[in-house]
Amino acid sequence: MMRLVMALALLLPLGGAMAQQDSGATAGGAPSVQSVAPEVGSGRGGANNAQQPSSTAPETQTGGPRPAPIAPRPRVAVEPIVAPPPFTARSDTDASALEAQHAENGGVINGAVSIPNQAAGILIQPAGRDWRGFRTRILSIAGAVILLGTVFILAGLYFLRGPQRIDAGRSGRTLHRYGLFERMNHWMVAVSFVLLGLTGINITFGRTLLRPVIGAEAFTTLTWTGQAVHQFLSFPFVIGLMAMVLVWARDNLPSRVDIAWIKAGGPAAKGHPPAGRFNAAQKALYWFTIGGGVLAAVSGYLLMAPGLLDNVTDQQWAHVLHGGMAMVMMAAILGHIYIGTIGTEGAFEAMATGRVDYNYAREHHSLWVEERVAEARRLATGAD
Repeated sequence: MMRLVMALALLLPLGGAMAQQDSGATAGGAPSVQSVAPEVGSGRGGANNAQQPSSTAPETQTGGPRPAPIAPRPRVAVEPIVAPPPFTARSDTDASALEAQHAENGGVINGAVSIPNQAAGILIQPAGRDWRGFRTRILSIAGAVILLGTVFILAGLYFLRGPQRIDAGRSGRTLHRYGLFERMNHWMVAVSFVLLGLTGINITFGRTLLRPVIGAEAFTTLTWTGQAVHQFLSFPFVIGLMAMVLVWARDNLPSRVDIAWIKAGGPAAKGHPPAGRFNAAQKALYWFTIGGGVLAAVSGYLLMAPGLLDNVTDQQWAHVLHGGMAMVMMAAILGHIYIGTIGTEGAFEAMATGRVDYNYAREHHSLWVEERVAEARRLATGAD
């Protein structure tokens, strides 16, 4: 028993030392377990620690000179914002009255649309009233006056003076005046223009004059068909005008002979003033037909393709130009048809057969006849 007590007494100091070593305590009180984070500095990890950071920026010594302060930016003058007048100090005119005043001054009032065609948002367009007035009043009334007035004047000339006869009578001999191509092109332009005029008259006056007679359904069918005919026949009409420029432009250039023909009285002169292949009146009609036809064609094509124009106002002006020029051209062509058919003896044969009576040509185009006779004699004698 005593031996057991002595053994325990010897083991107690040894067990305490081992317990203190296992708990991690040292004589200085520092922990025996190190941190997993790398230590930096000369006091942690030693002087040869490779993970110690370095910096190349110069260090400012304590108490050294400070850098110069940054100068403030100069102030920029800003205009004061003027506050709008209070609602009680504004005009008593409401928005509708302002819009009406804007429209009266020629402005367009637009609405908001969500489609690409912004023209669909136009609510009020003052130019539209002007166009509607032209379409319903000026074009209809002025066109009727021009066309009916021309018909009455030509009818009066026929009944008062009758057709202009060949003074020397027919000679029985003929001269070649127009070639086959000239006549075919002339009739292509003539037929196209007549159908263009009739379909255009229907568009202008048909609703008032023709619809009550044939009925709404028949008038609608006729108008749609006429519109298609009007558009398609514009192409042979323009092609024919271009051919006329190439074939007849040289013979229709103004000359001193035309001035003498006009001074002698022209178509109302006593006798027959000298003239070349075409007299001054025929030349004037030729250039008017070319110029008026080009204007009517260009304005008509713009109406057929409205996407080429910027806005609806330009389309309205194209319609004004097209309708007005068409009415004047129809009046001029009515006079041409009268003179070339029942108004002058022997004139229709020129475009029907290509040949005219010798006496007719000598009375109306004496200088041209002299040129033709001189050319025939030169060919007959073989002279250059």
